[in-house]
Amino acid sequence: MLRIYENEQLALVRESAKQFTKEFIKPFVKDWDEKQYFPIDLFKKLGEYGFMGILVPEKYNGGGLGYQEYITILDEISQVCGAIGLSLAAHNSLCTNHILSFASEIQKQKYLPKLATGEWIGAWGLTETSSGSDAAGLSTTGVKEGEYYIINGSKTFITHAISGDVAVVMVRTGNMGDKKGVTAFIIDKDTPGFSAGKKLDKLGMRASETASLFFDNCKIHQDQIIGKEGEGFVQALKLLDGGRISIAALSLGIARGAYLSALRYANEREQFNQKIYDFQAVGFCLADLSTKIEASELLVRQAGQLKDGGKTVTKESAMAKLYASEIAVEVSNEAVQIHGGYGFTKDYPAEKFFRDAKLCTIGEGTSSIQKMVISREIRKDV
Repeated sequence: MLRIYENEQLALVRESAKQFTKEFIKPFVKDWDEKQYFPIDLFKKLGEYGFMGILVPEKYNGGGLGYQEYITILDEISQVCGAIGLSLAAHNSLCTNHILSFASEIQKQKYLPKLATGEWIGAWGLTETSSGSDAAGLSTTGVKEGEYYIINGSKTFITHAISGDVAVVMVRTGNMGDKKGVTAFIIDKDTPGFSAGKKLDKLGMRASETASLFFDNCKIHQDQIIGKEGEGFVQALKLLDGGRISIAALSLGIARGAYLSALRYANEREQFNQKIYDFQAVGFCLADLSTKIEASELLVRQAGQLKDGGKTVTKESAMAKLYASEIAVEVSNEAVQIHGGYGFTKDYPAEKFFRDAKLCTIGEGTSSIQKMVISREIRKDV
């Protein structure tokens, strides 16, 4: 397919990701999904290929690439397994990128080389049982005692909570609801008082590990603060702009994977002595899906280009995430329908795309939150 935005380097990146996925992911997708198995060794291998530190500069052993390459890699991997795409996105855009974007040089030198090479897997903790979309209403507290903070509370729906070697965690160090009362800490896995809960049994994205984090008088030195006390909320909001591009790219890959599965099936399956693709209802449906996927990609690529240019992407990333995630759900739903009864079985990949896609409309801000962000931004145009 001709892609007007794709240059020689991007084509090489795409081919590398495609070959990696074909060799190391595709043969195991069904088994990982059924067993809800998080393949840690795969992420070590992803690190060898430079996919665990895509946006990290080469001086920290990263890939030194930009958002266009990042989008391409997530797209290719998610076409085969959305769960692996999700974990890759969470590691790159949340934990690793938070440290890259806001940490001190000492902190960067300590953590980024291990995260970028896949030696360590990263987690990122914002969501709590009582505060999801209300990111300022955190209950997890950090009370200062001399040079240390005593952290108590919990986080939920945390990717890599169990297997992660390090976590960046948002903690309330000020008053409830105060946007300047949240602080970001880097917490190593073996820190006393820091533990993980039971792996959640999920509808989709089952090969991506999700669990809770717990803090029981967890003692953290002030040197582990990212930036300054009280800057965590603002850091998180800025980080989520890029994170939404990640979920948009993940959504794009899932949509494309579901579409290609349906396209192949429609050209193989025969009814009434013809391919079902030749029935106008099926052919027109696939035409609509293809068009919507192309539109999704243009939104995602635009947000990525602006991000690479150092521009503010609050509106653009929210639009890309909103549209691409909703289209992923629509495409995967239609893919199951085109497969008919077979789409309801695990013999074909359509049902997995269907299950995985729904998370994209929820994670890193629901569709309603994206609309709230967009409506707030477009009001500035008046």
